[in-house]
Amino acid sequence: MIKKNKTFLADNFGHPNESNKSEQEDNNFYFAKDNFKWMLIGLVFIGLGFILMLGGDANTLDGKFDPNSWNDSIFSIRRIRIAPLLVIIGFAIEVFAILKRNK
Repeated sequence: MIKKNKTFLADNFGHPNESNKSEQEDNNFYFAKDNFKWMLIGLVFIGLGFILMLGGDANTLDGKFDPNSWNDSIFSIRRIRIAPLLVIIGFAIEVFAILKRNK
């Protein structure tokens, strides 16, 4: 059995060669373009959900505070069901984007 010795020359310092290829492959960044695309999609869902939650308070009428009135729009289907669902979907997409493996 012949043992091969690795020789390190000053001329090859800093230049990639066959022995450094395996080290370079290990230093790749974990996230690829697809990961960032999915992260952006998740952020859009989260942002849209929070925007849909915006609106007047329970005691506002025409944008002015009125303690004698009650605004039922805080219980609208948009604010109670759709907006939180979009936020949860956005967080699920973010988890998927982080855990997605590169090919």
